[in-house]
Amino acid sequence: MKKFVIPLMIGAIALALYEQTKADKNVFVLVIAFAIFMYGMMQLSVKTPSKNQDKEEEDVQ
Repeated sequence: MKKFVIPLMIGAIALALYEQTKADKNVFVLVIAFAIFMYGMMQLSVKTPSKNQDKEEEDVQ
């Protein structure tokens, strides 16, 4: 999954930066690129454990 998400995010960033250099900026393209980037960040951070995970497990017991 990572092999697909990272290039997708890089492409979205490149598209957004390219769109910023144009004289006629298309807001919809920027919003879609930003949404793709945020979706990719969400997919990459899903497996990051929480800081409070140990505390929550102790509270349950």
